[in-house]
Amino acid sequence: MSSILHRAKETLLTEIQGIQDVLERLDGHFEEAIELLFACQGKVVVTGMGKSGLIGQKIASTLTSTGTPAIFLHPADSHHGDLGIITNKDVVVAISFSGETQEIVQMLGHIHAIGVPCIGMTGQVNSTLATNSTVHLSIAVDKEACPLGLAPTTSTTATLALGDAIAMCLLEKRNFKAEDFAVFHPGGSLGKKLTITVGDLMSSADRLPLVDENTSVHQTVHVLSEKLLGIVVITNKSGQVTGVFTVGDLMRLIEQRKEFLHEPIVEFMTCNPKMVSAEILAAKALHTMQTHSITCLVVVEKDKKPVGIIQIYDILRAGVY
Repeated sequence: MSSILHRAKETLLTEIQGIQDVLERLDGHFEEAIELLFACQGKVVVTGMGKSGLIGQKIASTLTSTGTPAIFLHPADSHHGDLGIITNKDVVVAISFSGETQEIVQMLGHIHAIGVPCIGMTGQVNSTLATNSTVHLSIAVDKEACPLGLAPTTSTTATLALGDAIAMCLLEKRNFKAEDFAVFHPGGSLGKKLTITVGDLMSSADRLPLVDENTSVHQTVHVLSEKLLGIVVITNKSGQVTGVFTVGDLMRLIEQRKEFLHEPIVEFMTCNPKMVSAEILAAKALHTMQTHSITCLVVVEKDKKPVGIIQIYDILRAGVY
């Protein structure tokens, strides 16, 4: 094994062990922290210096996007007027591996003065931050992945993982759903996955290729050619979907039979086609198509009456992947 691969594997294994150490220490203190955050009537103020601050920014962002309003407060800025952003309805999450970061320790007096709960995340249980926090969460690790033992590596990874665990527990307690997530992510491909429905993209009304079960294959082929969707929806006397007929079906008929144009389409249709409702997310429809190796779905109402056709190309063109 090359020295590069050896160092890479050592780094990853060390960081995995660091997360495992945090996992094994989870106890009632973690539950107490979750209850504090869940009961917060204001916002969560996350703070940390240096690498801890960068991790804190990501934790604050994850909390905000999953239903727990949070901001990041830089400890240095807090001493130049920004402390005023903390109110008595908030909860502070302070991150310092040593628990002795000067800028963080100096904030504790103000935090206590206004009676704000503080969740301290440190690697030292007897540190100033740990002993002056409402709840202490340990982010202690056996060693950093840095071969010099200097650069925060394992400790920051463990802190980030613990922050994710906090966010996911709060998400579950708030019964936060994909629909809620979409509200906070309206842009980009993620927003499209969570907001665009089949009804937004389907071909409907005059573009919908419909024929009755007793329609001849000849007439069905005319509709197939006229609508240019590559599929015709077959319905019974009640107007319910009973099957579909595609360009692929026509090609197979041409190969296999000499006489079929004047026979009823019900003899050659594909029965029980895959169907969806207009209200489901386009991303879910795409998944159904990919799972069953098909390129379109019939869109129906609750009584199985057709209202549209959704094609895989429509979904992909809309930027839903």
